Amino acid sequence: MTDNLFEHAAAERLRKEAPLARRVAPRSIDELLGQDHILGPGKILRRSIEADRVTSLILYGPPGCGKTALARIIAMHTKSSFEALNAVTSGVKELRMLIAQAKERRIHHQKKTIVFVDEIHRFNRAQQDALLPDVENGHITLIGATTENPFFSVVAPLLSRSQIFELKRLDEEQLTRLLQRALEHPDRGLDELTIRADEGALLHIARYAEGDVRRALGALEIALLTTPPVDETLTVTIDVAQESIQRKMLHYDGTGDGHYDAASAFIKSMRGSNPDAALYWMARMLEAGETPRFIARRIVIAASEEVGNADPMALVTATTAWQACEFIGMPEARIILAQAVTYVASAPKSNAAYMAINAALEHVRENPTIEVPGHLQDSSYKGAKRLKRGDGYKYAHDYPDGYVDQDYGIPRGTFYHPLDRGHESKIRERLQTLDDPPEQD
Repeated sequence: MTDNLFEHAAAERLRKEAPLARRVAPRSIDELLGQDHILGPGKILRRSIEADRVTSLILYGPPGCGKTALARIIAMHTKSSFEALNAVTSGVKELRMLIAQAKERRIHHQKKTIVFVDEIHRFNRAQQDALLPDVENGHITLIGATTENPFFSVVAPLLSRSQIFELKRLDEEQLTRLLQRALEHPDRGLDELTIRADEGALLHIARYAEGDVRRALGALEIALLTTPPVDETLTVTIDVAQESIQRKMLHYDGTGDGHYDAASAFIKSMRGSNPDAALYWMARMLEAGETPRFIARRIVIAASEEVGNADPMALVTATTAWQACEFIGMPEARIILAQAVTYVASAPKSNAAYMAINAALEHVRENPTIEVPGHLQDSSYKGAKRLKRGDGYKYAHDYPDGYVDQDYGIPRGTFYHPLDRGHESKIRERLQTLDDPPEQD
C-alpha cells in the first residue's frame, strides 16, 4: 500500500514537472486545433476514432502540428492496448518483444493492440519490413507519425496497408488561440497567480513559432517562468514575448518536402516573371541554410530553360553569378544571387530551345538513324579524300552573308521554332529570311 502511495506521488510530481506543452496537451478531438480537414464533423478519421474502429494509419505533417497529440487522443478513446515506440531509440529487438506481447494479449485476452511509432521514417527498410506480417495479419494496428513525406520515407508495402493523413501546420490565429487557452488551462502551473498577456504578445510568439505548437508553448513557458509577478499578477508583455522567442524557426530539412517545395516555388516564380516572389523563396531557402551553390544552379537552369534565346544574356549573367558565388561565399553571395535571379525573372521568356532538344532526342529514340550525308563527313584525316569524305561540301563563309543552302541531314524548322519574344524574334526573322530569300532582279 505504501509503495502504491509513493508511486502515485512520484507520478503526480512528474506530471506537474512536465513541460507546459505536455501538461496542456489536448484530451479530445475538439481540443485539437487546426486539423478540421481530417477531424471535422463527419470526416472518416473522426468517425473511426469515435467508433473505436481505427485501422493502421500514417500521420504526416511538420513538427509540432499535433501528430503525437492525435495519437494520444486515439489512445484515450480506444479499448485496445496502446503501446508507443520512438523510432530514434528503438530497434527490431524492442519491436519484436512488443509484437510478441500483442499476440499473447490477442490470444489470451481477446484484446487488440495499437502500436504508435513516432518518427517512423527513422526506421530503416528492414525495421519497417518487420512490421508487415503482423499488420497484415491484424496482430497489431499501426499508427506511424512522420515529418517526412511517407511516399519517400515509408516502404510501399506498409503504405498499401495504411491510410495516410496529412496534418497541416497551425496558422497564427489558431496558435494565438491555443496560447490563450494554455494560460487558462487548469494544469498550466503557477496556480497562485493571475496570469494575463498584453495585446500582441501572444501573436508575436505565434508568428515566430512558424506553426510549431511545441515551440510556441515552450516560448510561453519561458515567459511565465522568467517574469516576476506584480501584486500576484503575472503579465506577459510584448517585450517578454520578444525575449522568449527571438528568431523564426523555418521548417526546412534540406532533403524533404520543405526543400523541394521551396525550390519548386522559386523556379516557378522565375518562370512566371515575378522577381519579388523569386526573391522571397530564395531568401527563405538562404535563411534556412540552403547552399548558394544549389540556388545558383537553379538560376542557371532557369536562364536556359525558361529564358533561352529570348535574352541570351540571362545565361551569361546566371553562369557568372554561379562562378562569383563560388569565390565569394555567404553572406555577400546573396547580393550576387539577387542580381542574377531578378535578371532571369524579369527577362522575356522562351522555352523554344528547351522544347527543341526534347523533340530532337525523341526523334533520335523513335525513328531510324539518319546517316551523315557524304558532304558533311569528316575530311580532315589521312585517306579521307580517297574515300570521298566531305566531297561537295559548301563552305558557308565563301558565300554572301555567310550562308548557302545545302542539305544538313534535317530540314530547318524540324525541331526549333523560335518565338516572337525578345531577342529570339530577331533569330526568327533571320531564319525566315533564309527560308524565303528575296527574289533576284
